[in-house]
Amino acid sequence: MSAGKVASNWEHVQQAPPDPILGVAEAFKVDRNVSKLNLSVGAYRTADGKPLVLNVVRKAEQAIVNDPSVNKEYLPITGNADFCRLSRELAFGKDCKAVKEGRVVTVQALSGTGSLRVGCEFLGVHYRGPKILYVPNPTWGNHKSIGAKAGLQVKEYRYFKPATRGLDIQGLLADLEAAEPGAIVLLHACAHNPTGVDPTKQQWAQILNVVQRKRLLPFFDSAYQGFASGDLDADAYSLRLFTNAGIELLLAQSYAKNLGLYAERVGAFSCVCANAAVTPRVESQLKMVIRPMYSNPPCHGAAIAAKVLGTPALFKEWKEELQAMSFRIKDMRQALYDALVRDAVPGDWRFVLEQIGMFSYTGLTRPQCEILTREWHVFLTMDGRISMAGVNEGGCARLS
Repeated sequence: MSAGKVASNWEHVQQAPPDPILGVAEAFKVDRNVSKLNLSVGAYRTADGKPLVLNVVRKAEQAIVNDPSVNKEYLPITGNADFCRLSRELAFGKDCKAVKEGRVVTVQALSGTGSLRVGCEFLGVHYRGPKILYVPNPTWGNHKSIGAKAGLQVKEYRYFKPATRGLDIQGLLADLEAAEPGAIVLLHACAHNPTGVDPTKQQWAQILNVVQRKRLLPFFDSAYQGFASGDLDADAYSLRLFTNAGIELLLAQSYAKNLGLYAERVGAFSCVCANAAVTPRVESQLKMVIRPMYSNPPCHGAAIAAKVLGTPALFKEWKEELQAMSFRIKDMRQALYDALVRDAVPGDWRFVLEQIGMFSYTGLTRPQCEILTREWHVFLTMDGRISMAGVNEGGCARLS
């Protein structure tokens, strides 16, 4: 130790690697090239590459600010009750039998990440089946860490087929067939991240069949409802299919993408139970998970979401804005495909049109991604995922 240097309790701590997604965004910020393009972070951008605050969010927020009855008191541990009810109805549908029978417990949580963490912590303590969490390969980078931090053993099932840049349905079904009976299986409700590849309705039925026979416990991650196709009900198809089959399941919801409430950290965790008698006990134990974790959730973002979901005029306008965002991304998919074909870039690029939602899984190798970043100032994750929400007309020409 050099003279004068004071010893620290943390001398042994190693430098952690940068986050594979947020680290790219940080590198983008320090790049001084005026033509740089950020296709790494999953956040919507306008055609000018600017962040978007939805009109309905501004209206709801203004109404909340102008309401003299609004205060900054602590929320209950389970969060905003109206928000929880409306989130439950949005995800499962107002006519859902499980909702009507009082078999769905919903608590407010910290966006999708917090909802997943609350769910996994609950499973780690209370699930009597195998504490094994199967996640698709590939999946969102945080899924494995969240499961492992909660004490779950994380395994993978096949999902993406590089040769076709589509779904490996046979591999998926085979891996779920081989899974331990009663294991937990994480499913992306729609707009799979990072691939943008979703099962068809027929394939969802096949997956449900295996889940039922193997008594697997589905844990749905719904981060893009309404954002993927522009239709809130269409994007809830898989979740509602499984719920209406009468099986128990878990759900993590996020309003980061579909309401653009990224920084507000607005989400919900729901547990669909086999009978209503257990729901109060499940809720009580969810409180026991939340209380030492963050005590209770923040109020502002959930109040905005509840105002939009619970006000017919705002809800109608929100659906229109969702369609506009979804359709712009579809237009960018078409524009990128057209540019690649026009420039005769080698390869079959139809997958750009066939994938859905915010991301496209290009199949680019790490060295190719590094060249794009180093020489062309196009920032993307090193697995070849690009955010279609960050693409504009000029960007399509550069990418091709």
